[in-house]
Order: sequence, then structure tokens, then C-alpha cells
Amino acid sequence: MTRIRAVPKRIRNSYEGAGTGRRAQGWDAPEGALNAIALPALPALRKRSRAAVKNDPYAYSAIDKRVSNIIGTGITPRASIQDATVRAALRQLWEDWTDESDADGLADFYGQQAIIARMVEEAGECFVRLRYRRPEDGYAVPLQLQVLAPEYVPLDKNFKTRAGNIVRAGIEFNGIGQRVAYWMYSTHPGDAFTAGIGFNTLNRIPADQVLHIFEPTEGGQLRGLPRLAPVLLRLKSLDNYDDAVLFRQEVANLFAGFITRKAAEGVQPAIDPITGQPIKADSDGAPLVGLEPGSMQELMEGEEVTFSDPPDAGSTYVDFMRQQLQAAAAGVGLPYELLTGDMGDISDRVLRVLLNDFRRRIEQLQFGVYVFQLCRPVRSAWLDAAVLAGSIALPDYSRRRREYLRTRWVPQGHPYIHPVQDVDGKLKEIKGGLASRSEHVLRTGYDAEQIDEENAQDNERAARLGLSYDSNTTPDLPAPREEDE
Repeated sequence: MTRIRAVPKRIRNSYEGAGTGRRAQGWDAPEGALNAIALPALPALRKRSRAAVKNDPYAYSAIDKRVSNIIGTGITPRASIQDATVRAALRQLWEDWTDESDADGLADFYGQQAIIARMVEEAGECFVRLRYRRPEDGYAVPLQLQVLAPEYVPLDKNFKTRAGNIVRAGIEFNGIGQRVAYWMYSTHPGDAFTAGIGFNTLNRIPADQVLHIFEPTEGGQLRGLPRLAPVLLRLKSLDNYDDAVLFRQEVANLFAGFITRKAAEGVQPAIDPITGQPIKADSDGAPLVGLEPGSMQELMEGEEVTFSDPPDAGSTYVDFMRQQLQAAAAGVGLPYELLTGDMGDISDRVLRVLLNDFRRRIEQLQFGVYVFQLCRPVRSAWLDAAVLAGSIALPDYSRRRREYLRTRWVPQGHPYIHPVQDVDGKLKEIKGGLASRSEHVLRTGYDAEQIDEENAQDNERAARLGLSYDSNTTPDLPAPREEDE
């Protein structure tokens, strides 16, 4: 028989966070898996997140700054195959295709990356359909990408298919837990203008034609959460507080002063001593007097003027707003200075530390989410479509496919904080053998081979025109020895 020993209270309370005393009363900590907690809350989180971005300047700034740092001008591919001719052909075909990648015709592939990142940050996730086209459509590669909002895959679709697969939150899984299909609406279920076109049917789309882009924070997570989820209530309360202070100041400053007069027998309309006309009154009958620049107002006998002294925003207003915005910035993973633009009390050394830490987190997202979930599968589908359509000839592609697919994805480089010092440090690393020139060029978001080609063209043109620059001078060669002549 198993004996259960009682756990002393002093041991149970060794973790204050697990205590059950007065301080922990009312602590709402729901028990359950992330999917069970997040899925019912997702519709409200999405709506409030989108509303905050539309109306709250700080919410908009948070999403906008994160997208610009994650994507910038785009995460670009660099083929790793050794054959230089094949690399050049792949690069040229990719550049031709990027302008035609959007099924909606609104952006190129790198613009689509920014759209996708904005949807992921704002709504928590995004779906991308691979739309294969006919060869006669005239595309460089017969493949386009259709970006879809998360509402296309319903959260409330949970059932078992005839084949025995389980559908959870619109995603179909096979017996070993692999995603095999997505159940998607034909049109956006929230678009009132398309609701009258016809019945919005639910279609089963194979998983190899759909990319689900979101940041997973727990194993087995089904759907993504908006970036603003931890700070939505704080931002809403802070916006209401800021609006209340602004409205109070606006109302208080509408009144320049107040005129008081002694009570007189028989109420007579107030007469303007300058115009001789009755003074206009408000809805309660109190006379209103307008002031103009440079005017001298003569008062009636017994009248006195008390000028308005509106209250200021309060001595704690700035500090309170700053503290709350610092908490909001921490909640969305942004430095406070980037969120608000307030650079008043920060040195360049501190700023460098903040930016380095922030960029490390951004790089984690770039490679862990966008390269893995978006760029790599798009490149794979693009290359298969290109070979099948005859857009490019790759010898022995079926056997060497993995070799051809090897690609290094390069995000846009961050600008220098101290251009002279940063460049000098990189030159010393290259000379000391701590890093290659190609590596440093790639970190800036460019291709070393392309830069070499452009430098060669520049040098050739300069020599032809008789121009001399520091960049096209060659080191002095040693004089030939007599035995070499």
C-alpha cells in the first residue's frame, strides 16, 4: 500500500509564487494547455490588437518599428552551390520572379515579406498559399504567392474526417501528428461586400500548398498570438488617461476669464459698453464676452474680472507616462527609445547596448520564423516550378536537388552607429583573419560576388576614361629581377 506523506507548509511555500496567502488571493492563473487557453481568446485579441494599431500611436509605432527591423528591404537569398555560372543564373531568375510573385499584384516578394510580418505582428499569424500558374501565363517562374488573413482558417472547426484524421482549429493532422491540410474559406468571412456573392464554402487545401507563418512559443502550439497581447489593456487604459488629460486642458483653456457683478434689482440684458449692443448669452442666460488681440475692455460699474488659471497636466504626468510606456515597450520587445522616439536622456554607448540586445532578438525571429517558415519553402517550391517549366536547366536536378536548394538567407544589414569606428573594426577583423570579407559583406545585406563584379566594372570604366580613385589603384609591384628579363 502506497503511503502519501503530508508536505509541510513551510516547504510548500518555499516558492512565493506558489503561495496561497492573502497576497495571492484573486490571482487568475488558469490551468490548461496553451491551445485550450489561447484559442477562445484569439478573436477578441485580434480585434483589439487591430483597433489599437489603427487608433493608438504607440501601438502603431510598436508594430511599425518591429516590422521595419525584421524585414527592412527584404531577406534575400544567396545560393551556396559551387558552380559560379549556376549561381549567376539562379540569381538572375530569382530577381526576374520577385517582381511577379504577388498574386494580388500589390508588391514584390520582399514587399510581401513586410506585409506578412505586419500581419503576424498585428494579428499573430498569417497564411500564404502557393498558387501555381500555367506556363502560357508568361511568368518567369509559374508560381505566385497569395497572402491570406488568419480568419480564412476558422478557429472553431474541430472534427474528425472520414479518413480518421483530426481537425483542430481548422488544421488537419494525420495519425502521427503531421499537418496534412488546412480548411480554408473561399473568401474572408468578415468581408461584408463578399458575403452577398454566394455561400462561403470551406475547402480542404493540402498542407504542401499552404504556409502557416507565426512565432511558436510552446511545443504543439496551433495558432499564433498577437504581439500586443500582453500590453493591450495597459495601452488602452493609458490612452484613456492621456485623452482625459488632453480634454481637461482643452476645456480649461477655452475660458480666458470670468466677469462678476453685484446683484441688481431687475435683471437687465448686459450691454457691451463699446458697441452698445446686448452681449450674447449662453444657453443658461449667462453673458459671454469675446476677447480680441489688443482690445481694451471697459467694465460696467460694479463689475470685476477674474482671469482663468487653468490647471497644468500635473507634476507627475511626464514621469507616469514614461513609466507606463517603458512597461509597454518591454511587453512588445522594443527599446523604450525606439517606441517613443524619446532620446533625451540616453548616451550613444547605452544606445549601442540597447540596439545590440534588440537586434539579437530580431535576428532570432528572422531566422527562426521567417527564413524557416516562409523563405525556405518558397525557395523550394520556386526551384521545383522553375525546373519543371524549363525556366532554368540544372543538370541532374532530381538527384542533386538538395545541393541546388542550399541557400543562405541574408537580412538587410543594420546601419552603422559609428561609421568610422565600425568600418575600421571590420577591416581589422578581415586583416587579422577573424572574419572573411565575404562574411562582412553578407552581414550588410549584399552579395560579395556582385560587389566584386561592380568594382571590376568601375575599375575598367575608370581606366578607359583615364580616371583615378583610391578604390581603383593597384599596389606597386616589385621591379623585375635581371634573371627574369
